[in-house]
Amino acid sequence: MDLVVLVPDKNFEFGIRGLLSRPASLGIRQVQYNIVVHPKRDPGCVKTPHELLRLYCRDHQHAVLMFDKEGSGQENTPTQQLVADLQGRLAANGWGARAEVIVLEPELEIWVFSPSIYVQRCLGWKKAGRLRDWLESQGLWVPGHPKPARPKEAVERVLLDLRRPRSSSLYECLGRSVSTNDCQDAAFHRFLQTLADWFPPPP
Repeated sequence: MDLVVLVPDKNFEFGIRGLLSRPASLGIRQVQYNIVVHPKRDPGCVKTPHELLRLYCRDHQHAVLMFDKEGSGQENTPTQQLVADLQGRLAANGWGARAEVIVLEPELEIWVFSPSIYVQRCLGWKKAGRLRDWLESQGLWVPGHPKPARPKEAVERVLLDLRRPRSSSLYECLGRSVSTNDCQDAAFHRFLQTLADWFPPPP
């Protein structure tokens, strides 16, 4: 297999699956992959990712470890230090330079909010006016800022207002639909660049 991705929950799993379903949009070739959900969620992705990913290092070319900083227990650790420590552990457990670590700050939902109309469609927003304007009126998005400060709370408030259950399929819809050019998050672009470096498109 080309790739194994270790994530903390089903939302991550479905979002990554949606992204990888559109290789041409990502500027990569078709990738054969496995997505593994850590049973101990974000803290597990920090404490024992090397133990779990060690099982895949012989039959997968590359690995990505991805998790939320919020809820990981490492909120006060500088991200660069956290990434270096985890990459070192993966390297020492069979991956060498074949693995990458992506830490989302504060959480996965930071990838949700972009100018794309598909964000509103995937969330099921059918009210008059922009979703962003409504979030600003609720105090969940500071005017002039590119993203809500608490993106997970913003998603939950939207779904509550729409009386929609929270579902991992929402993240798959976003992964399949939203333009990758619309997201300005540095971790997201690091993930895309990693995929492009590892799996360039055929000539």
